[in-house]
Amino acid sequence: MDRHIPPAGRWQLAARAHHMKPSSLRELLKVAERPDIISFAGGLPSPHALPVERLSTALERILRHDAVGALQYGPSEGYTPLREAIAARLSRQGAAVSPAQVLITTGSQQALDLVARVLIDPGSRVLIETPTYLGAVQAFAQYQPVFDEVPTDAAGLVPECMDETSMRDARLLYIQPNFQNPTGRTLPLERRRALASRAKRLGLLMVEDDPYGELVYSGVTPPSLLSMAPDDVVHLGSFSKVIAPGLRVGYLVAPEELMIKLLQAKQASDLHTTGITQRLAHALLTDGEYDTHLEAIRLRYRAQCALMLKCLAEYMPDGVSWTRPAGGMFLWVTLPPQIDSASLFDDALACGVAFIPGASFHATSPKANTMRLTFTTAKPAQIETGIMRLAKTIEARLEKTASRLVMS
Repeated sequence: MDRHIPPAGRWQLAARAHHMKPSSLRELLKVAERPDIISFAGGLPSPHALPVERLSTALERILRHDAVGALQYGPSEGYTPLREAIAARLSRQGAAVSPAQVLITTGSQQALDLVARVLIDPGSRVLIETPTYLGAVQAFAQYQPVFDEVPTDAAGLVPECMDETSMRDARLLYIQPNFQNPTGRTLPLERRRALASRAKRLGLLMVEDDPYGELVYSGVTPPSLLSMAPDDVVHLGSFSKVIAPGLRVGYLVAPEELMIKLLQAKQASDLHTTGITQRLAHALLTDGEYDTHLEAIRLRYRAQCALMLKCLAEYMPDGVSWTRPAGGMFLWVTLPPQIDSASLFDDALACGVAFIPGASFHATSPKANTMRLTFTTAKPAQIETGIMRLAKTIEARLEKTASRLVMS
C-alpha cells in the first residue's frame, strides 16, 4: 500500500461536500434503462432525432480545414462564430443579444453551477418553482442556500402570489418557463410580463433555463423573459435536446457586469468547453438545415406525446390526472393521494415499465403521489404497452389500498 495515501475515512472533507447528494434520478435510471424495460424515465432525445450523418460530415470537414483550432486550447468565452450565431438567433427571437453576452458552457448543467458559484452563499435565499428541475436543485444545493418554493398552479408560477419581501431578499429565481421539466407546463404570456415587471421593480435576478423552448409542437414559443427584462435575466440554453447531449455544449447569456464573474468561474472550472464539439454545434446551427431538423423532431415528439395522452385517457383508472404539454419531452401525472409513486416504482418495474417518482423534483415539500413520464424514446407500440402496464399497476395498488381500508 502506498504510504502517502491515507486510509479511507481519514480525509477532512470541505463543509460543502457534506451537502452533496447522489442524484436519485440517476440512480433510478441505472435500473430503468435495462433493455427489457419500457422506460418512460430518462429525459433523453429520441435516437432517431440525433443528426448522425450531418455530424459525421461536419466533423470530417472540421478536421480537414480547422484541425488545429478544434484540437487546441481555446478562449474561455467560447468559439466566437458559435457565440455570434447564438446571439443572432436569440436576437431574431426578440431578445437583443450581443456575442459579448454569450458564454459557452460544458452543457447547461455547468451553466447552473457557474451561476450558483457566483451568486449563492450559505444561507442565501433561492426562489424555485414546485416541482422543479432536479439538476438545478442539485447544482444549487452544494452552495447551501435556503430554498423557497414560490406559488404555482397548473399554468406554472403565479407572479401575483409571490411575496415581495422574499423577492427583494432572494439572490435569484430559477424558472423554466417553456415546457418545464418535469411538468411540461408553459408559463403564459401575461404571467411572463407580470413576472418581468415585478422582478425589475424589486431587483430580482431571474435565471431562465430554456433547453426545450425550440421543441414547440405548433405555433411559436412565447417571448422569453430575456426579451422582456434583459438586465435582470441570466438565460441558459443547450444543444443537448436539439442536436446531441454527447456534445456537452450549452451556453448562458448574462448582463455584462455579471458576465465578468461568470467567465472567471468558468476559467477556474475547465478553462474552456471542448473546441471540436463547439465547432460541431456551430456547423449544424448554421448549415441551413437546422430549422428543418427541428421541425422533424417537433413532429416526432408531437405524435409521441399525442399517443401517450390518448393511452392515458384510455387506460388510466379514475382519480389519475395529467398535464397536456404543448412542447418539450415530459408530462406530469398526479395519482390519487393514497398512492406513493416511489413505492409504486418497484411494482411497475416488475411489470416491465419505469417512470420517475415525482418527489425527486421537489426541494422542500415533496408530493409523493406524482410521477414524470417521458415520451421521446419509446416506440409507439411500447408507449401503448407501457401505459397499459402502468395503469394496471396503479389499479392493483388502489385495490390493495381499498382492501386494507375495508379490513381496518
